[in-house]
Amino acid sequence: MDLLVATRSAHKMSEIRGILGDVSGLRVLDLDQAGVRYTGAEDDLEPYETFEENAVSKVEYFRGISGLVTVADDSGIEVDALDGAPSVRSKRFAPDQGFDGEARDQANNEYLLELLEEKTMAERNARYVCVAALALDGQNVMTLRGEAPGVIALHPKGNGGFGYDPLFFDEELGRTFGEIALEEKQARSHRGRAFRALAGHLTRIITGEISANA
Repeated sequence: MDLLVATRSAHKMSEIRGILGDVSGLRVLDLDQAGVRYTGAEDDLEPYETFEENAVSKVEYFRGISGLVTVADDSGIEVDALDGAPSVRSKRFAPDQGFDGEARDQANNEYLLELLEEKTMAERNARYVCVAALALDGQNVMTLRGEAPGVIALHPKGNGGFGYDPLFFDEELGRTFGEIALEEKQARSHRGRAFRALAGHLTRIITGEISANA
């Protein structure tokens, strides 16, 4: 089975390949390998207020133009002290969006710290959320949700990961996601949990244990 992973993020693609790479009979393709060129329409695929709606919006778009079995995800961070923000706006959280890549990540992290400046560690509970949407054909879409609990650290720690990882403190590990190796992060992260569930579902389809419509 060929599976298109609909993301332009090299960081995210690397994580997903690591999780799905052990699924026997599955060939994981990125957008370039599938010949899907960027168009401005991609910038308007995440207008909704839930991760589920945005993930479905993306997967239906890329499934429609590629004709391939496709998975897309929407993910972000929710902070209790901010009433769940930034949530689906995690990627474009900072007021100044004149940045891209690591510069944008830094701007978002600095803005989050600014908003939480007066909050103690006990008031910084948060969670990472990832929803993966799978489109096997043009009609049926299923979603799988993964969450990882944590706390927003007082200062960024570690140079690993991307996004809010240097601020996302895993209390059980005693380290931020920016301080742990990729394999360890995949075992605990929101994306790891969502895509491991997806891997299990795809394995059952490939082996014939369940039908593609199950």
